[in-house]
Amino acid sequence: MAAQRGSGNASADDDDLEGFAVAVVREDGKWTCRALSSDALTSLDAAETELRELRSAGAVFGLLDIDDEFFVVLRPAPSGSRVLVSDATAALDYDIAADVLDRLNVDIPDLDPDELDDVEPWEEGDLDLLSDMGLPEPVLGVIVAETDLYPDEQLGMIAQRMGFAKEFAAVLDSLQH
Repeated sequence: MAAQRGSGNASADDDDLEGFAVAVVREDGKWTCRALSSDALTSLDAAETELRELRSAGAVFGLLDIDDEFFVVLRPAPSGSRVLVSDATAALDYDIAADVLDRLNVDIPDLDPDELDDVEPWEEGDLDLLSDMGLPEPVLGVIVAETDLYPDEQLGMIAQRMGFAKEFAAVLDSLQH
């Protein structure tokens, strides 16, 4: 749940990181989903590289559930990737969230880690990154604002609204998530 926070810094070599990373492709009006490697959970560059390597003529983006604490939506584009992190305060504990803020040229929040549980999470990034595929900015904003939900539930809402819920669920089932 976004309001719950981990206690330690999850660095790129943290093998205990939970969650999932899923590539979503829309080609010729058809959705497909596939799992990305666990490296995509710890490195924004790794996730971006894997998504770019799909070499699809259609739209490609990634949905990352990091440690069941927050999520990242990443959409590579020739002019530069578009990215959204559901909880900017996660940058205090997770390198990938700090990478997202760095990519957005946003400073890591200046918060005392001991007071983190008392701070309401907020998103940073491009809420409009999926609007051309059927998920308008206001709808994504409402989903991100549902901080009482776990990230996998929020990502499931995105999949449902965009029309690839079955494909998304099949990948999660294969990952036993």
